[in-house]
Amino acid sequence: MSKSIEELKSLTTQIRRDILRMVHAVNSGHPGGSLGCTEYFTALYGKVMNYHLPFTMEGKNEDHFYLSNGHISPVYYSTLARFDFFPVHELSTFRKLDSRLQGHPTTHEGLPGIRIASGSLGQGLSVALGAALGKKMDGDQSLVYTLHGDGELQEGQIWEALMFAAAKKVDNIISTIDYNGRQIDGDTDDVLSLGNLHAKLEAFGWIVLEEKNGNDLEAVIGILERAKTETGKGKPVAIILHTEMGAGVDFMMGSHAWHGKAPNDEQLDTAFKQLYLEAPADY
Repeated sequence: MSKSIEELKSLTTQIRRDILRMVHAVNSGHPGGSLGCTEYFTALYGKVMNYHLPFTMEGKNEDHFYLSNGHISPVYYSTLARFDFFPVHELSTFRKLDSRLQGHPTTHEGLPGIRIASGSLGQGLSVALGAALGKKMDGDQSLVYTLHGDGELQEGQIWEALMFAAAKKVDNIISTIDYNGRQIDGDTDDVLSLGNLHAKLEAFGWIVLEEKNGNDLEAVIGILERAKTETGKGKPVAIILHTEMGAGVDFMMGSHAWHGKAPNDEQLDTAFKQLYLEAPADY
């Protein structure tokens, strides 16, 4: 059943609660980027992407999503659970022994929704391009979506894949860059500046869209829908999505410190008070 915008906005709050509870329970994980990408995942799975349940690895005639920056697995897992790929209660097994919900997504556990192992940064675009070309060979008109961290673009393999996509006219892919300006070691500009990313992507032969309000659900839905209209024109499509690391929790925002640090008991309580739901569907 299709959800309304208000229902999806409420769901973003629930997903943020899931993220914090998951990393708190095992005192490990990556909450910052996960919180910042919550609107993207909710928009993608709630309004934009065409997919079918139950999940199949082949996914013929349906859109595929590939998470390249696999460390933000908490938001990915919560989204999949909240959209009925697997039971919500399984979120409580995050990062535990024998769990299907490892710190970085893997495939051998058979978790529905996961098509590639990711977390070795820089590889996701290459894999997704193979899937996109495979769809073209099969006459499959559906699309491939990818998500990347801005710090991940410091990896050389990304730029090889960007060149390949344009050269081979892979125009059934929409790649989004989570542009929060922060990575594990500090601000991206201080670690290794990306310069004028918009101009660079265009120079590499991509159609480039940009959205400054990456934590506004309706804006994210809008830019993704606009990107869909740019597919099939002989060029791959990129979205630069400006988000805030730690969005939704005030003491996590504005710093790289929460890239990979779990909240303690007091911090979790403070965050939950900010992410209040009348009747939270906690697992």
